[in-house]
Amino acid sequence: MAGNDLGGLLDALLGDGSGRLLGTLLDAVGGTGTTGGGGNPLDGLLAELREGGMADQVQSWVGTGANRPISGPEIAQALPYQALDHVAQQAGVSPEEAADRIAATLPPAVDKLTPAGELPQGSLEDLIRQRM
Repeated sequence: MAGNDLGGLLDALLGDGSGRLLGTLLDAVGGTGTTGGGGNPLDGLLAELREGGMADQVQSWVGTGANRPISGPEIAQALPYQALDHVAQQAGVSPEEAADRIAATLPPAVDKLTPAGELPQGSLEDLIRQRM
C-alpha cells in the first residue's frame, strides 16, 4: 500500500492529522531495517530506530508501560537522512520540523498499534482496520 493510503488509515486511527506524515515515513523507511523481518513496514521502521540507538525508547512504545519520549534531533540522528528529507518534502516542511513532528507522533502511534505489548504480525493495514 502506498504511503498516502496508509497515511489515510493512520489518520483515521490517530485522529490528529499526523497519519499522512507517518505513512510517508513508513513507506520511506519501513523496509530498510535489517533486523525488522516479517515485511511489516512498522517492523522495518522500528528496527531502523533500534539500530540508530533508540532501542529503549522503541521498547517502551511497544511495551505496555509508559512511553519514553524521543526528540526531533534523536529522530534525525536515528533515521537515514534521505528518508527524513523525503518525508519533509512530502509534508512541505524542513527536515528538522519533520523530525520534530515524527518525534511527537511516533510514540503514541506505535503504542496504539501494539496494545498487547508485541509487534503485530501480518499486514499493517489490516491491523489498523482492526483498531478502528
